[in-house]
Amino acid sequence: MVKLLIGEKGSGKTKKLLDAVNEALANSKGNVICVEKDDLLRYQVNYRVRLLAAANYGISGYEAFYGFLSGLCAGDHDVTDILVDATLKIGGRDYEELAKFLQKIARLSELTDTVFTFTVSTDRENLPESIQNLCEIL
Repeated sequence: MVKLLIGEKGSGKTKKLLDAVNEALANSKGNVICVEKDDLLRYQVNYRVRLLAAANYGISGYEAFYGFLSGLCAGDHDVTDILVDATLKIGGRDYEELAKFLQKIARLSELTDTVFTFTVSTDRENLPESIQNLCEIL
């Protein structure tokens, strides 16, 4: 399953993501991973959640981002949830590329039985129709 938390900057997406991280941790029988652009959530995420900053790994663009996320799934078969903050800062603002990326993530989610949650700083009407049909918009 792929979920999007959509809203403009300052609308509370990161707070909702942190709530989702805590809920995933409480319900998971495996491992929970939180990915962010930089080291900003270090003191807000439970120590049992693996917190990764994409900038530390040189992740830029959706192809590299997909490779990174699929590598996380391949390297740990116990990952149940991957939650990502600041998706557009990591992958870029090209909404068509975002749509292609999320379609690949949906296939990865089915293959690995991992729930992916992304924050996206934009209005819903800016997103391609394929994203809205593919994902649960929160």
